[in-house]
Formats: sequence, C-alpha cells, structure tokens
Amino acid sequence: MKKKLSMLLAALLVASTTLLGACGSSAQTAGSQSAPASSQSAAESSQGASEAPSSATGKNAEDYKIVLLLPGPINDQSWNATNYAGLEACNQNLGTKMEYVENVQASDFESTLREYAERGYDLVMAAGSQFDEAVANVAPNYKDTTFCVVNGSKCDGDNVAPIFPKEYEASYLASIIAGNVTTNGSFATIGGFPNEPMEHLMDVYETNAVAIAKERGIADSKATRAYANSWDDVALGKQMAEQMIDNGADTLFVYANEVGLGSIEAAKQKGAKVIGFSSDQTTIDPNTVVASVVFDFETFYVWSIMQYMDGTLTGNTVHEAGINEDIFKPVYTDSISQETKDAVDAGIQNFKDGKVDLKAMFAK
Repeated sequence: MKKKLSMLLAALLVASTTLLGACGSSAQTAGSQSAPASSQSAAESSQGASEAPSSATGKNAEDYKIVLLLPGPINDQSWNATNYAGLEACNQNLGTKMEYVENVQASDFESTLREYAERGYDLVMAAGSQFDEAVANVAPNYKDTTFCVVNGSKCDGDNVAPIFPKEYEASYLASIIAGNVTTNGSFATIGGFPNEPMEHLMDVYETNAVAIAKERGIADSKATRAYANSWDDVALGKQMAEQMIDNGADTLFVYANEVGLGSIEAAKQKGAKVIGFSSDQTTIDPNTVVASVVFDFETFYVWSIMQYMDGTLTGNTVHEAGINEDIFKPVYTDSISQETKDAVDAGIQNFKDGKVDLKAMFAK
C-alpha cells in the first residue's frame, strides 16, 4: 500500500469509525512459534514517506519508539510476512520508524517485552495471541508503555490494547471461492492449533463451502479437518495434505503458517487446488493456489497506529476489524471464473447488508 497519506487518511475515515469490542476471553488464535530471535530496524523503509503527522501528544510519528515482535520469519509467506507488511506501510505512509524482532521464541516472550519497555518504548506490538499471557504478566509493571497484541483477546489493563482481525469473516470469503472451485465436493482443512478462533474460522469455511457445493449439485459434499499442532513443520504439512488428497480431497484450505507451505507442495504434486489465506499465496504456485484471501494488514496497521497517536487505541478494549472495514481482499489467478468472482462480491455485499449470520455457522 503506497498511497499518498491524504488519500489513505480519507479512505480510513470512510471505512473505519472507532471499532471497540468488549474485552473477550483468553482464547489463543493463529500465529507462529519459531527459531532464535534476531533484532533489526525497518526504519529505512520510511524513506520517501509523506510528512509525518503530529499526534494528540504533540509528537511527530517519527518520534515514537515502536517495535513489533514476530514469532516467526518475515519471509514465511503467511502470518509473519503479513504483519511485517503492516509495519512497512506505517513507515512508508505515516513516517514512523517502527522496528521489528523476528523469530521470538515462546521462552523469550516476557524478556523481550520487558527489554523494550525498559528501554522506554512507547508502543510494543506483538503478532499473535500466544503473546497474550506474557503481555498480561509484563504490562502492569510498565504503565508508560502501551502493549498491543495483534490477534490478542486479553485486554486487562489501561495500557493493554489488542487489535483483532475477525478471521472467520475472511474464511467466509475463502469458502465462497472453494465451493465454486471444487469438482468433487471433498474439502480438506488444516489448522495450526485447535483454539477457539481457529475453530470458528474453520467452521465457517467448511459449512459454507459444503453448502455451496451442494447447491451446485454435488450431493455428497463434505469437509475433513485436521490440526498440525505446529506452525512451522513443513514436512508434516506435506504429509498431512498428501493423506487427505489420497482420501479424495480436491480442494485444500490451510491456516498454519509454514506448515501450509508443505501442504501446497503436496497439492502441487498431486494435482489438488489450494485456497490461500492470510497472505497472497498464489505467488508460490498459481496453478495450485488458484486464489487467496489476503489480510490487508497495511490498512489494519496504519489504522491502529493512527488510533494510537490520536489517543483512541484505548486499554481494556479489543479493537476489531473485518469485512466492513475492508481489510480482507480476494486475489485471483486466471483459472478463477468471473462467475466465482461475482459470487464473492455478492457474498461481501450480503454480509455488509446483514443478510449473512456467520456466527450461526460456529459449531455448538
């Protein structure tokens, strides 16, 4: 997202009134856990940015000390890459000088959070709700630092302000594509861990994809789900996908970070189709990943940082966004028909018009 700042601000003002949700439960959601931490600055990406806006505190954007902690590598073509893109958008379009730390191990969550708070950072962001507990432990001791967990659901504290993309709304869009792409109505889904948000997004995807396939006349349509209990085991992802394809699945949907890379490789070798998720995975192999639902974290992050600088990214609140805020974008390859694209557009409009109740699709 490399729009001029004035255009970006106008778009955000139209798309996003303040999104305040009640503080939710402590359910873990999608993220990743990976190898040893390494810290580097992404401030250089702010070169050529528009003039930095001032904030409610009188600071310019470049004056804030902000860091993003990532549980995996920025080149994972999934969750971590998506969050890193948000950081780059803030630096390029707002003039911030956000830094990042990638591959933070679970054992280092608290010490890394504490390190940046001790160094006087204004805002510490962490990508993935596996950081929730660590933030809950660290935040009370550093009242001058705001802690923001992306996909977080714990918000107990005046300086704890998680942001949450409603992923089940994104999987609804993926399900429309899948339901129209499948030829035999056999869907395979793989998740990283069976936490509540992951189960919700899988419930929506499976329920709607199967329903669409049945509407197309594939009476015995069904979905088979498995969990890798891993975010980074590429070999396991390939093995799981191979077995599911051998059992008849022709359309795969995987949300498990690097595990998904193995699944895509299996699908490529065996001729199955994949609906990508989180980032644009069509670039991996457009003949296999025929479409993706991309999380527009450029918009999401810029909105969040603007809220922070304006003083409205308040604590004790989960700040949510989804289809209504236009943060989920479908990406298509040439193999996707106009009819399918039109079906996605209609699905988006139906949701915005209140004609679709996705929560009714959650398993009871």
